[in-house]
Amino acid sequence: MNISLRAGEKIYINGAVLRVDRKVSISLLNDAHFLLEAHVLQAADATTPMRQLYFLLQLMLMEPGGAIEAKRLFEVFHSQMSLVLDNTILRDGLAEVGDLVKDSRYFEALKVIRALYPLEAKLQAAPASAASPVKAA
Repeated sequence: MNISLRAGEKIYINGAVLRVDRKVSISLLNDAHFLLEAHVLQAADATTPMRQLYFLLQLMLMEPGGAIEAKRLFEVFHSQMSLVLDNTILRDGLAEVGDLVKDSRYFEALKVIRALYPLEAKLQAAPASAASPVKAA
């Protein structure tokens, strides 16, 4: 996998934080868990269920020492979301995320979650009487 970084940009690889001082391209020659700085979600921005799920998955990549606990929380939150989501596209995306995480394909799972953000926002902005992404209790 080839990755291009701008001067001053960070990348998180297997828990290590690397910052480059100039424009650079790197090639990952083996399997590695990585996260680009541009894709890092701050805790304060994890304001929706999909963003919270993303944040937990991100923790698994950035903090290998706490990855077991983060994965446990991810699995619990993922299963709870699966039970309450009423939108087929979100539910299918969530199932794909679960499969990717089981295969340790975290970066790809993050991409799927990011792609679901606009739909989640659209559904949350819809009036309460309209189709809701979450089943009524």
